Amino acid sequence: MSDLLSGTGATFDWSAFAAALPWTALVVVVLLAATLAVALRVGRHAVIDIAWGLGFVAIAAVAFGLGGVSGDAARRWLVLALTTLWGTRLAVHIGLRSRGKGEDRRYEEVLSRAGGSRTAHAVRTVYLPQGAIMWFVSLPVQVAMFQPQSLNASPLVWVGAALWAVGFAFETVGDWQLTRFSSDPANRGRVLDTGLWRYTRHPNYFGDACVWWGLSVVAFSAWPGILTVLSPVLMTWLLARGTGKPLLEKDIGSRRPGYREYVERTSGFLPLPPRRRRH
Repeated sequence: MSDLLSGTGATFDWSAFAAALPWTALVVVVLLAATLAVALRVGRHAVIDIAWGLGFVAIAAVAFGLGGVSGDAARRWLVLALTTLWGTRLAVHIGLRSRGKGEDRRYEEVLSRAGGSRTAHAVRTVYLPQGAIMWFVSLPVQVAMFQPQSLNASPLVWVGAALWAVGFAFETVGDWQLTRFSSDPANRGRVLDTGLWRYTRHPNYFGDACVWWGLSVVAFSAWPGILTVLSPVLMTWLLARGTGKPLLEKDIGSRRPGYREYVERTSGFLPLPPRRRRH
């Protein structure tokens, strides 16, 4: 914690970090351009959901390579491993979940508002915003690759790693429980309200937020990581108030009759004991 508060920023190589930023932005552009090409070929812009996790992995890998001279090796390897594990698992999960399905209804709704070219509209409203968000949210990971302070210099590193582990477990278990529930035809139209889903309507989103706060706390453990605090704030807002929970729940009540009662008794984001029904 002393590194964060003491003025040891002079040891941080700002010029090397600044030189790396265009390269991490470029990898986002290349990845999304490739994703768009795939989407046009298969007729599904929902493939960008698979690219979401992989994009963070690509950014982390590029920053890892460029921060070799400036950053502490142990910190760089830790952040790369945590980001890669999270992003790869998410991409594989979404890929398996969407296999054989058509366009996601969210993207179909966006594309239906296109006044001209649907492709140009998708680029403006889906690909460019997601690319910008991906790059901005990843700033703590990028900064961590250039921090010269020893990994053991602050206990915040291990607090961050523990928070990441909690989030990764929530996200992984929540996705597994939902996949198992949805694969049973007897559950068609029903609401999953057991396991982690008993305590939060979105254990995967809560886990996602914890993962990025965990990675960010690792960066906060040394200067100038704290300057990237808006990155996890943005990710959390998107999941809880932006394009995550609100968009997913927009019309789910009409498709699953028991969902409104589920909302009344179950926390929307943070895991909490179920509320008692009012009589």
